[in-house]
Amino acid sequence: MVVKKMHDMGIRSEHAYLAAMASIGLTVAAWAGSMKLERGTGLARADRWGLFVGEWAPTFFGLGLALSHYEQQDGTLTATVHELRDQREHRAG
Repeated sequence: MVVKKMHDMGIRSEHAYLAAMASIGLTVAAWAGSMKLERGTGLARADRWGLFVGEWAPTFFGLGLALSHYEQQDGTLTATVHELRDQREHRAG
């Protein structure tokens, strides 16, 4: 399962939500940057850049929801980083 593997790698729902919010900001920056840097190409090209980056946000939000659901089932949603590390060390050793 991809979500379990991501969770085991230390990726949490908060990380996915932050990536989603960052991609929204990056969408605006890509659109504005394309408008300024590629003046001769017009609005259509800037819109394509903005849409390309903007498509990342729903994916990150979906991953955040999946990770949040897994964390609720796993019981790690409210655990601190130190508690998670201790649990992992206890399982390994």
